[in-house]
Amino acid sequence: MNPIIINFFVYLVIVISAIFHEYAHGYVAYQLGDPTAKNAGRLTLNPLAHIDLMGTVIMPLVLMVLAGIFIGWAKPVPYNPNFLSDKKHGTLKVGIAGIATNFFIALSLGLFLRFFSSLPFILNVFGPLFLQFIAMVVYINLFLALFNFIPFPPLDGSKIFESLFPRQWKYFMQMGMFGVFAAIFLAFLVLPTIANFVFSIITGQGFGAGLF
Repeated sequence: MNPIIINFFVYLVIVISAIFHEYAHGYVAYQLGDPTAKNAGRLTLNPLAHIDLMGTVIMPLVLMVLAGIFIGWAKPVPYNPNFLSDKKHGTLKVGIAGIATNFFIALSLGLFLRFFSSLPFILNVFGPLFLQFIAMVVYINLFLALFNFIPFPPLDGSKIFESLFPRQWKYFMQMGMFGVFAAIFLAFLVLPTIANFVFSIITGQGFGAGLF
């Protein structure tokens, strides 16, 4: 398949998955009593509310065209921990909501591939190309979940780590931009192997087997 089509599809999946990710943060915060995201117009799945011009459009598209890689971000959904009804675990719940959403998408579609993709009816109706695209959605959402689980600010994992290990968390906060570079390093060199392993557990096959 044309690499341009593949890259464009990957871009769309990442952006849409990131929107669900950010919406989940705002939704959980709102359910816990924080109206900050709702008042800011971010409690919506409308892409325009979450897109950052530089981080979601310009930089990712330029890097994908020139280098075949994706680096980008959506606008973080704001929340105020002072409004959360659960003072002890509220930040943890908000922080893990986006990760859980991406993992739920990956798990749901991954189990579909595992148990139904080989059925003649599915192959005849949807075709192998559709199933390959579904596999990419699974892998991308697994990767996003794992990436955001890294405990370096400003990733969601830092909020989770803060809630579970508040004393040790201050050392992560002192990393500054080094934490961002460390997260990118892990994303390119370590996370693909982990994501492929989790993908194989869920779907019963390695990612990339027979793809395109």
